[in-house]
Amino acid sequence: MHIYEVLRRPVVTEKTVYNAEPGTYAFEVDMRANKLLVKDAVETAFNVTVKDVRIMVMPVKTARRGRRIAIRRPKWKKAIVTLTPGNTIQLFEGV
Repeated sequence: MHIYEVLRRPVVTEKTVYNAEPGTYAFEVDMRANKLLVKDAVETAFNVTVKDVRIMVMPVKTARRGRRIAIRRPKWKKAIVTLTPGNTIQLFEGV
């Protein structure tokens, strides 16, 4: 997998912005990505040093359509990236 295919988009929600520690950022990543790929992708794309990466798979969102259960939104993978002190990502500043 190419390093620029790993990061899909930043996750900027109230929960990720207000409850996160300073220097912590959230990204939607490819389902095939692991911690090492996410670390390399963030360091290459934003020219920072990554301290820690946590990955979680967000569950499917379902809805009832009569007896059937339909999938409203498929599962996706989220990565929480912690940078070393002194590093920031300009994309998230001022949000």
